[in-house]
Amino acid sequence: MTVLSLSGFGVTLRGRPILRDIAFDIGGGELVGLIGPNGAGKTTLMRAALGLIGSVGHSSLAALAPAQRGRAVAWLPQAREIAWPVDVQTVVSLGRMPHMSTGQRMTGADRDAVDSALEQMGLTELRQRTATRLSGGEQARVLIARTLAQETPLLMADEPIAGLDPAHQISTMETFAELARKGRSVFVSLHDLGLAVRHCTRLIVIDRGGVVADGPPRALLSPDLIRKTFGITAWFQDTPEGLVFQPLEVAT
Repeated sequence: MTVLSLSGFGVTLRGRPILRDIAFDIGGGELVGLIGPNGAGKTTLMRAALGLIGSVGHSSLAALAPAQRGRAVAWLPQAREIAWPVDVQTVVSLGRMPHMSTGQRMTGADRDAVDSALEQMGLTELRQRTATRLSGGEQARVLIARTLAQETPLLMADEPIAGLDPAHQISTMETFAELARKGRSVFVSLHDLGLAVRHCTRLIVIDRGGVVADGPPRALLSPDLIRKTFGITAWFQDTPEGLVFQPLEVAT
């Protein structure tokens, strides 16, 4: 099952081409990491694929009606601000709205989805806390839990682990990996190449407005690609504990 398909896809902002000729599909059970240097267009690609900004070409998600899109994809933008002083459980419950008609009360299945999302993000004991009184990292976990509660075939997240401590960065990526193992799909933009390599089943590298590489981490991250795209050298090794990627120094 294909959960996102882009073809002939491009974005121009303020008269300047940002992305051009983007084409790829994401299938069921994939954890796809979108990587690239600052300014490569990662956020723009995700927002345009969702139909949030104008584009040319085809996006299977942008082509959907808003109600259908809300049941097809859960979206976590970079902004992590929770504006209203409501409890954590209420924020996470908002993820169930695409599945509910106007005025409908939450069902047992809705409550189970919320409980599961809270547990997955380690928030069960904080469910009655006022979300705006939590730390920035805790609020980020609340918003990730909201997307989990949405229970869509595809979860898209823009820098979801930014601002989290190392333990919660790892546990969040492990949660995404578990979703993929169960058949759902996750598409995340990341700057931490070590976590991307370790947890993603596939990486898409964008630079200078286009896709420069697409494939499994083992086959993709050559020293030449890392130097040309990110301007660094790195140590990359397949170990008994899994893939390990460590940036070393700025390439000269």
